[in-house]
Amino acid sequence: MAKDFYAILGVPRTASEDQLRQRFRELARERHPDRFRGEEKARAEKDFQDITQAFNVLSDPERRRSHDLELARPQEISDPRQLVRVYLQRGIRAYKEKNYFEAADNFDRATKADPGSAQAWHHLALACSQQPSWIERAVLAVERACELEPMNPSYRKLAGRVSVLAGATESAERHYRAALEWGGDDAETRQALADLTKSSRRGFFGKAG
Repeated sequence: MAKDFYAILGVPRTASEDQLRQRFRELARERHPDRFRGEEKARAEKDFQDITQAFNVLSDPERRRSHDLELARPQEISDPRQLVRVYLQRGIRAYKEKNYFEAADNFDRATKADPGSAQAWHHLALACSQQPSWIERAVLAVERACELEPMNPSYRKLAGRVSVLAGATESAERHYRAALEWGGDDAETRQALADLTKSSRRGFFGKAG
């Protein structure tokens, strides 16, 4: 199991850089090996190494991010629903930070932890839709979410948007109509459907001409 460097320093996971530095100085003074002798000195040396390592990792943004991910890795959680919650939380955090690769990775792990979680598939589709090269994957994910919860208007709405990005206009229209059917009137969905219909007509008449 990974060391918890936050616990070693005795700081919350939201600690700022200044708080980390201040806490490190306090602990370094308290546990500096020069202050001890004999067995206590040996123990202090080990503590001092741990404190220094903890500060070095947490004061580096990239290493801190990796450490946070390591701590959040739910290796010992057996309940699929708990696993999904952990991975979704990590993925949502990464998504908000616009780290779509990390977000998609966590949402993908959530779908593997519980393939029956429509929410996990929906979030995976949402993350994948942010990258043009991942659109095909986004389509598969959102279609799975809609299979699991066909009456969810949010899932249908995303499915419509992703289908448009994939160039699947018939599928997009089907999903948008389902979103309106199950979610009631929604101006954004109605406009997206109208734009799609208008675009399809232009394409049809263009070919005819």
